[in-house]
Amino acid sequence: MRVLITRPEREAVTLATALSQRGHMPVIAPLFRLEILHPPADFAASLAACQAVLLTSANGARALAEASEQRGRPILAVGDTTATTAEGLGFTAVSSAAGDGAALVELVRKRLDPKAGPLVHVSGVDLALDLGAALGRDGFEVRRFALYDARGESTLPDSARAALQARALDAATFFSPRAAAQFAKLVGEAGLADSMRSLTAIGISPAALAPLGKLPFKASVAAARPTRQAVLDEIDRLAEAGVQGQAIMSDTPSSPPPPPSMAKPVQVRRGLGVFGAFVIGLVAAVIVLAGAVISLPFWPEQARVLWRGQAAIPPAPTPALDLQSVQAAASAVANAAVETARRDLTARLDDLEQRLRALSATAAEKPTGSDPAVAELRGRVEALEGRPAAAPTAAPPSPEADKEMAVLRAEIATLHGALQTLDQSMTGQREQTKALSDALGARTAGEQKALVAARASAVIGVAARLSAALDSDLPFATDLTLLAPLAQGDTKLTEVAATLQPYGQAGVASRAALAASFPAVAKAALSDDVAGDSFGQRLLGKVRSIVSLRRVGDDVPGDSVEAKLARAEAALDAEDLVKAVDLVKSLPPQTNKATAAWLARAEAHLAAKRAIDELAAHAISLLGAVR
Repeated sequence: MRVLITRPEREAVTLATALSQRGHMPVIAPLFRLEILHPPADFAASLAACQAVLLTSANGARALAEASEQRGRPILAVGDTTATTAEGLGFTAVSSAAGDGAALVELVRKRLDPKAGPLVHVSGVDLALDLGAALGRDGFEVRRFALYDARGESTLPDSARAALQARALDAATFFSPRAAAQFAKLVGEAGLADSMRSLTAIGISPAALAPLGKLPFKASVAAARPTRQAVLDEIDRLAEAGVQGQAIMSDTPSSPPPPPSMAKPVQVRRGLGVFGAFVIGLVAAVIVLAGAVISLPFWPEQARVLWRGQAAIPPAPTPALDLQSVQAAASAVANAAVETARRDLTARLDDLEQRLRALSATAAEKPTGSDPAVAELRGRVEALEGRPAAAPTAAPPSPEADKEMAVLRAEIATLHGALQTLDQSMTGQREQTKALSDALGARTAGEQKALVAARASAVIGVAARLSAALDSDLPFATDLTLLAPLAQGDTKLTEVAATLQPYGQAGVASRAALAASFPAVAKAALSDDVAGDSFGQRLLGKVRSIVSLRRVGDDVPGDSVEAKLARAEAALDAEDLVKAVDLVKSLPPQTNKATAAWLARAEAHLAAKRAIDELAAHAISLLGAVR
């Protein structure tokens, strides 16, 4: 299935990796942009005095790790994903409620004592569940600190817009009511509400699907449990079912599909094809020929003579002058017919003329002494020839001549009928060939579109795998090999693959690794900046290399090395690596030795990130072109 992911970028990459491993094609379209906030002044004291920390999201775990170095405080997390994130950040005492906010409240009631001390709730600016109000009735004191802000995008991401316009998605995932409400708002503003008709909405809970009620989704499905794993299982179940069925708005799995015996068979209709049409035409011709042979005894005598090709019975002798006149007239008519007939009928007419000439010669050479009537007739002809020339008069045709003319007319009519039938047959064949050609062209175009869409979806999956490897400090040479068959004939894919190839074997440093190593780089750069030629400057540089005392934050003014390093570190905390690299590049030359290695790693990360973004954008453009 092709699944739209609306989570923030970090969670979206993790979910996309899990979907790709299950054989699905993820399309990442974050609706929120995460920003870590500075903790208030009393946060450290409250954290030290609390008996446990409550986390309702994975972003809360990351914000807590940024705000404090303490890793031993007991943590109660809302679900397994949040708990796993906290453990990955170094927290050692983590417990998971494996559910939603209500499950977290129940876990607090079972594990903790209100008299043991207050609780600290690390959350975002927007609050989905007020734990203070929920636990206050049980005597717990909950101190809430908003340490991050998930700011919504003002427009629908380009990846989501292109995929929705092309109707290239099967499902969309929603992990919070706020994400669903933001999606409904942006889709309405973009005028893409009608594109939801072929889409299935999959929510982590019924509450997460509630804001989508006005969109015409094909179906709305809530996971059996409010966990990411349950959402993945629901996507697998829908893929096996072919994304069919009625809308489901509950937290229990849908009813099983009907038994195979009740399913209606699918009827597949196929065209005859060119070969099939030829065979059918051949069979029809054989049937017509067999009918003609069977009905031959009922044909007129003239038609049977023409069919068998037998010589006509010599007629009684007639005057030579009349036979020549008949022969000349018949030849003129036959030649006119031959001019309009096909070449394959010319031989037949020539044979007929030859038989007529042979008949005339036979009649002229036959002895006439034994037949008084013939002798008398010949005498009359000689007498006529001996008369003086007079105005020519037309001799009336004899009965034998009339018979020959009738035979010739029948032959010519038969030839005209055969020619007409042949023309009609060829016209029908041309029309059938054109129809088959049009159908084949339409089928080829549809298959081509399906092929382009499948290739674009595969490229999106490869881009998700590459992005996950980029954020995890992992090599991605194996993932690059997946692009080789997809890049054939595509210049853009070939260029992107060539750009990523130098980084594939070893991978590139992740943004988190670059941020973690920056304090040591800043310390060394600041030490090199003050270590001049004088003894006092060298001594100060040595002290700076041992003890690092410098200001931090994006509000440090000035163009000194210390100020630029402070703003660069703040940019890294805000996940703005481009700004941090620009600030480090603007440092004086004496700091190059300390910053050169870090800059090379950071620029490699940015180059790989740009190439992967181009890869995803190209895949989305391919999907948009197939409409």
